[in-house]
Amino acid sequence: MKRILVFAPHNDDEVLGVGGTIAKYASEGHEVYICEATSAKNDPVLVEIIKKEALESHKLLGVKDTFFLELPVVAIKDTPTIEVNRKFEEIVKYIKPNIAFIPHKGDMHIDHAEVAKAAMVALRPIENPQLETIYAYETLSETEWNSPTVDNIFIPNCFSDISDYIGLKIEAMKCFKTQLKVFPHPRSLESIDALSKLRGSTIGVCSAESFMVIRERM
Repeated sequence: MKRILVFAPHNDDEVLGVGGTIAKYASEGHEVYICEATSAKNDPVLVEIIKKEALESHKLLGVKDTFFLELPVVAIKDTPTIEVNRKFEEIVKYIKPNIAFIPHKGDMHIDHAEVAKAAMVALRPIENPQLETIYAYETLSETEWNSPTVDNIFIPNCFSDISDYIGLKIEAMKCFKTQLKVFPHPRSLESIDALSKLRGSTIGVCSAESFMVIRERM
C-alpha cells in the first residue's frame, strides 16, 4: 500500500489533472490524500459551497482525506514564503507520501507556479526518504494557455491508463457545479473527455492522463 499526495492550487484542479489516476490508485487499495491550497476568502459562502463540492467529488474517487490550506486565491505570492512553506511542510510530514503530484510550474495561473514551488520545498528528498516519485500534471485552461517557451512548456513523458476510470473522473467533475463551463471552454466535460482520448491515443489506449516526471527513485 502506498500513500499518494496530490497538491491542487484551486478546488477542482486535482480532478482535472489527476482524477482518473486518483480513482485508479484508490481502487487498488492505496491511500490518496488531496491538499487544496487556496480558498476565495473574500466570499466565505462560496468557499463553503466549493469545499462541499470538493468533498463530494473526492468521495466518489475514493480519496482518504482532504486538506484545505485556505491560502488566498491569486495572492499566494503575496503571502510570506515562510508561512506558505510551513503549511506545505506540515502536510508532507503528516502524510509521508510515497508518490506526489504537483501542478506544472509553467501553468498560466500564478498560483500554480507558487504551489509547485512550495510543494518542491516540502518534498525535498533529504527529509522524505520514503518518497519515490514526483509528477507534474496538466490542468485544462492553465497548462495549454500559457506561452509555450522552453521554460514553461508541458512535455508529457509519463502516461496513466484511465480507460476504466474516465467515467468516474467525469462524474467527479460534475460535482463542481460552480466550476464547470460549457464547451468549447476547456473546463467542460467534453474537453476533459477529449484530452483523455488524445493522451490515450499516444499510448494506444482509450483514455489516459499524462504527466511530467520531476523526480523518480529507482
